[in-house]
Amino acid sequence: MSRLWDRGEPLDRAVLRLTVGRDPELDLRLVPWDCLASVGWAEMLAGIGVLTDEEQAALRRELGAIAADARAGVFGIEPEQEDGHTAIENRLRERLGEAGDKIHTGRSRNDQVLAALRLWGRSALLDQLDGVGAVAGRLLELADSHRQTSLPGYTHTRQAMTTTLGHHFAAWADNLLDSWPWLRTAFEHLDRSPLGAGSGFGTALPLDRERVAKRLGFAGLQVNTLAVQNDRGKSEYLALAAAAAVATDLGRLATDLIWYSSDELGFVRLGPSITTGSSIMPQKRNPDVLELIRAGAARLRARQAEVGAVYGPLPAGYQRDLQLTKEPFLEGMQSLIDMLRAFVAVLENLDVDVERCRQAVLPATGATDAVYRRVADGVPFRQAYREAAAGEAPTTDSEPADGWRSRSHAGAPGGLSLDEPRRRLTAARDWLEKQREAIDAVTL
Repeated sequence: MSRLWDRGEPLDRAVLRLTVGRDPELDLRLVPWDCLASVGWAEMLAGIGVLTDEEQAALRRELGAIAADARAGVFGIEPEQEDGHTAIENRLRERLGEAGDKIHTGRSRNDQVLAALRLWGRSALLDQLDGVGAVAGRLLELADSHRQTSLPGYTHTRQAMTTTLGHHFAAWADNLLDSWPWLRTAFEHLDRSPLGAGSGFGTALPLDRERVAKRLGFAGLQVNTLAVQNDRGKSEYLALAAAAAVATDLGRLATDLIWYSSDELGFVRLGPSITTGSSIMPQKRNPDVLELIRAGAARLRARQAEVGAVYGPLPAGYQRDLQLTKEPFLEGMQSLIDMLRAFVAVLENLDVDVERCRQAVLPATGATDAVYRRVADGVPFRQAYREAAAGEAPTTDSEPADGWRSRSHAGAPGGLSLDEPRRRLTAARDWLEKQREAIDAVTL
């Protein structure tokens, strides 16, 4: 028997192609996680007398071998098998006979895919959190190095006031750290065991769902069995929303660096290891990686919308529509991991032209500071504004730095303090290390 539900009746090839979709390809990355969940399930079945200790031990050995084959790229999933869950069970039945027949007792295929997606998803979220920490940490290092590097500050893509490159880098570090709780919330949402929900209505066996949750290192159990099925799609939507928030910050910072590294501005230079050449213009070095990060952020937002469009109209319980949330979830989550790793490389190969940054500041950026010098002398703000606007074109002081240094309150360029974001980053990394240790302790 190839398909778990097969009763020997032929299936139309066009229907098979549509219903199988990309699952054989996508599920290859889920196979090790499915095997881990199945080990936990087998241990529970042995605990309630469905499996013997010998059968449970044999299942554990074979599931470990399947997971190793999958990681080595030698475990295959045929279209006729539909998905990884079927391929795993078929091999267990082939190698272990009756023990393979028993492994599915008390669970549904929906149970399996939910468990595998959550196990994979929480690991992916930790990789994302690690990447956010790496990018934010590098940005804070650059902010510290360039807290004295004068830079034009822009609104509406026009020069507005003087600032510093350090202030700019620190701002994006802050924004990324603001997304950390989003990712953590998504992690905590996924960190609940769904196993034992069956098709949504429980099973007429004394399942020990709590034991399975503990064995797999979940923080707890998602209790209501129908709520488990209703959560398919919602979990993916939440995790992708958090990922998209991070990716959007990366995309916007990428736009800044593309602009800042242009021939006309030249505030920063991108090293040869992170730029690509032109097939026709030999002098070109292009910021392709930043452009693709920007485009990847847009695509990730679209993947979240895709999941919402699929699961949003559905009634309670499992519907086959939900198969189509797997692709955007797996590929969307992985895309952020890839973007974060690439961004670390960009920041590590970034050179700053301090003098060019300073020379780019236009004299008119001193206008607002001129207004506030009048205010400091007791002139009402609106009067000072009118006087500055009516007089000759306001200019900066002798050096652009004189302007931003005068703005020394908390968070302004002249009052830049990195203590608070560093504390946030340290606390975040401490939490991440504990979660990583807990998950790494869960083995086959």
